[in-house]
Amino acid sequence: MKKSAMPQEIRMNMRGKSKIVVNGIFASNPVFRLVLGMCPTLAISTSAFNGLGMGVAATVVLVCSNALVSLLRRVIPDKVRIPAYVLIIATFVTLVEMLLRKFVPALYDALGIYLPLIVVNCIILARAEAFASTNKVGDSVLDGLGMGLGFTLALLLLGVIREFLGSGTFFVGSFGDAEFGVTLGDMPDYAMSVFVMPAGGFLTLGLVMAAINAISDRAEKKREAVHEEAGALIDEAVREHVERELAEAAATPAENAVGSVVSAEKTEDDVKNARSSAENDSVVAEGAAEEAEK
Repeated sequence: MKKSAMPQEIRMNMRGKSKIVVNGIFASNPVFRLVLGMCPTLAISTSAFNGLGMGVAATVVLVCSNALVSLLRRVIPDKVRIPAYVLIIATFVTLVEMLLRKFVPALYDALGIYLPLIVVNCIILARAEAFASTNKVGDSVLDGLGMGLGFTLALLLLGVIREFLGSGTFFVGSFGDAEFGVTLGDMPDYAMSVFVMPAGGFLTLGLVMAAINAISDRAEKKREAVHEEAGALIDEAVREHVERELAEAAATPAENAVGSVVSAEKTEDDVKNARSSAENDSVVAEGAAEEAEK
């Protein structure tokens, strides 16, 4: 029993861990669902590379800060927990900032003031307060990873759309001395520069959120329809089972009555046979007695 139960427990545990990560990417996406971190989202998503860089930086800070907050959750007093969280987050933001300045100076310059402002990013503070401060280290790390991936994917999606429509390029950037990116033919000549401006950021964000909500609503309606159909099938099966049970219960007395009649007839035949046998025996006995007298 233990050998068969252990894999099931492991599967259930793995499923629960994966749900924590998937929740941050889809159901509780910090940009499209929770509508958090709007300042860096609108300011940095002018290109895909900038969005990816900001998302990765925020993910690193999220994972590290969640882990440390979870480790110290029983040590940090409640009265100073917010300043303590800010101090922890600021430490990791400083480390990330130093690394970007050293190895990716172009991205460091592009992110500008929004990189140090990760310290007060409501996504990171919210996860530290709502999740990491009440959960184990492993779950907190997975939560930070899920939220970071959701934030990164949202910035990357907005950056791709805005860069394509506003600049006519795709993933243009540089990493150290290496430069990369694609210029899409004559698209720069027909690009709509409004999409790389603040107004374009609001417009793109609103349209993408509307599309995601429409897709989610349609998927939810399909799930409800499937559940209703499954419920109807279950109700039909239950109804048929109940009707069959009632029919069997109604047929049982009649079968018993028939069985009783057959049993009675058989008993009556047995009595008649016994009488006939007794009469034959008496006749035989009388004949034997007469012969004995003679």
